[in-house]
Amino acid sequence: MAMQDIKPMFRSSEFGIKLLAGVLIGGFFALPSLAQSVQEQGNAAATKTPAPIARHKASPYRPGVPDSAMGYYQALWGVDNMLVRQTASGNLIRFSYRVTDPARSKALGDKLATPLLYGQRSRAVLHIPVMDKIGQLRQTGSGEAGKEYWMVFSNKGSLVKPGDRVNVVIGSFHADGLMVE
Repeated sequence: MAMQDIKPMFRSSEFGIKLLAGVLIGGFFALPSLAQSVQEQGNAAATKTPAPIARHKASPYRPGVPDSAMGYYQALWGVDNMLVRQTASGNLIRFSYRVTDPARSKALGDKLATPLLYGQRSRAVLHIPVMDKIGQLRQTGSGEAGKEYWMVFSNKGSLVKPGDRVNVVIGSFHADGLMVE
């Protein structure tokens, strides 16, 4: 048998027809699924709405303070909206509160009272740092109704972490079980 008698497979007309038929049939099945996925991507992009940038959404995992506890602190101490947050890369813990009754909240602004923050998990007692030129990192004096006040506790070594429960003690004032954010 000579080389001239053998027809190359790719040059035969039968192979070309079979190849063309295979491509057309494959395209027939592939195009609808491709078009559907492109349409789904277009619908998903059209239904997306941009998130508001200026708004801070509250965490669904943050437990709320019971109304009875808020009523207790407001009636007895004249404060509400008490928050404990970690700041300065975890080196400071900030306790803030809003005064509702200045006469009852005098204990929190007393300069002679020593504020302490007690970590329930780590059993650490944090103090307010004293700076040479500034003094204690806290607001003192008589409070005004509706104003927010704060004090900062040193958390060197990150003994108190977000999610921990803490107690804040300022003289005779005790706020127990506040969660660090």
